Amino acid sequence: MPHVPPPPFRRLRGAAACLAIVLLAWLPAAAGAAGTERIKDLALLEGTAEEPLVGVGLVLGLNGTGDGGNSQVTVNALANLLEKLDMTVDPNQLKAKNVAIVTVTASLDPNASVGSRVDVTVTSLYDASSLEGGTLVMTPLKAVDGTICVLAQGAVSIGGFNIKTGAGNSFRKNHAQVGLIPGGGTVKAPLGGRWVRDGKAAWLLNNPDFATASNVAAAINAGFGEGTAVARSAQRVEVVLSERWRDDPVSFVARMGEIEARHDAVARVVVNERTGTIIVGKDVHLREAAVAHGTLKVVINTYYNVSQPSSFSNRGETVVTPEVNTDVQDQQAQVLRVPDTSTVADVVGVLNDIGASPRDIIAILEALKRAGSLQAELVLM
Repeated sequence: MPHVPPPPFRRLRGAAACLAIVLLAWLPAAAGAAGTERIKDLALLEGTAEEPLVGVGLVLGLNGTGDGGNSQVTVNALANLLEKLDMTVDPNQLKAKNVAIVTVTASLDPNASVGSRVDVTVTSLYDASSLEGGTLVMTPLKAVDGTICVLAQGAVSIGGFNIKTGAGNSFRKNHAQVGLIPGGGTVKAPLGGRWVRDGKAAWLLNNPDFATASNVAAAINAGFGEGTAVARSAQRVEVVLSERWRDDPVSFVARMGEIEARHDAVARVVVNERTGTIIVGKDVHLREAAVAHGTLKVVINTYYNVSQPSSFSNRGETVVTPEVNTDVQDQQAQVLRVPDTSTVADVVGVLNDIGASPRDIIAILEALKRAGSLQAELVLM
């Protein structure tokens, strides 16, 4: 009778079944990763990365959901704002229940022109319970060097609400302490970004890899001529603008971005012990090994018994006596042979055959890595 190999997958129960779903869901993405992608999807043009901006401002017009009268910082900030508007007010006469002090953040393209608009995020800094219905007063946003680049102002949109009633009852939808002002920032000073320097530009790979950098340079040279691009490192691919493209660098970069190149990556297994999630990337292999898996389970339960004297007794008193029961379960360890694998599907089948919970499999993967069986980088989150 011919030998029939066992099926590569087994049905698991509970958490192990969830693991199989997580791993199998990764397979289409891993298979597609072996193809090609556009260069603009693999890399970012040097000099175009957005710069973070930050500022501190006030949101007015809240319906009693502001920082409250106990926030002296908010009261002083409100008094300073009125002072700048030529109105002198005693801070002791101000209340902050309709006002909230907030941090204002935005991301600015270094090549953005004066007058362009950016989205602004507003976050409560103190005790405001909701920013619903509020309006941000003109707030300067600064770059890391202190330069004021953007002025932000406008109505805050939070996409939710937070209602509190008496007796501690409340109803909340979404997160009401953070809001967005679409197009609420106006660029006043450009960052002076330059993505062409001395007739050269550069692509920075999102996931640095020597093979991918070499493939990107080769693809650009195939499209624009030998010597146009050269990979300087695992992340940086330098491009030279020929005389033909010196006066039209935008079209040159646009055409380069549409070129497809093969990309590669290091074989990697990512595990998250907090959630029990395991992701297996492409090119992950296992060498032959043996795994023994067994668990020792100790359960301690405490029961409380009540001892009291008989009826009409003049002696004795009622006491509570604890009773502790300890149950030890030591399951027999099973030894599983891990064969050599060549595909992600084979790795998934081996992990399913182990029949353990995701957290147990994480420990097994760590042991296989130390033993030299797991031929991949193991990343712990």
